[in-house]
Amino acid sequence: MLHCSFVIFTFFLCSICLLTDANSSVYEVLKSHGLPMGLLPKGVRNFTLDNSGKFVVHLDQPCNSKFEKKENELHYERNVSGTLSYGQIDLISGISAKDLFLWFQVKKIYVSSLSSGVIYFDVGVVSKQFSLSSFDNPKECTAVQVTTDLEDDDDGNYSKSLSRKIQYKLDQGKNIVSAVL
Repeated sequence: MLHCSFVIFTFFLCSICLLTDANSSVYEVLKSHGLPMGLLPKGVRNFTLDNSGKFVVHLDQPCNSKFEKKENELHYERNVSGTLSYGQIDLISGISAKDLFLWFQVKKIYVSSLSSGVIYFDVGVVSKQFSLSSFDNPKECTAVQVTTDLEDDDDGNYSKSLSRKIQYKLDQGKNIVSAVL
């Protein structure tokens, strides 16, 4: 009888642990992996994480978030994915960082030591460092209008507006060249 009670109690404890993990927010998961909660914007409601650390976060829409005195900006696609391990996220897809006027795809985010107070964003060619405290809390994220290459023309047909705009610019260049000659 005592053995049966112990088994039931153990099962109950394991169930509570599993329930807690299933109900953890993505922010709590980041924190438990030695990363700041503010790496992802406010409002993430749906995410998956498997045993190998692969995760996918779903946002309602693409958005931009500013940090470090509003001088730096991150862009989040609607779906963000990567591989999470203690102190780092690798193989990231869906996050870009703005530097000057250019956007760079973030490949990896890591903290070498929590005591350093520094977090690194690897964009392939270079790693940029920021204050870890800049990401203590999730930031507001401003929705970004997604533009599509498809545009309705006068006949109700869809055409490639980007291609059309590029062709127009090329045609303008030809007209300038022929006017000079």
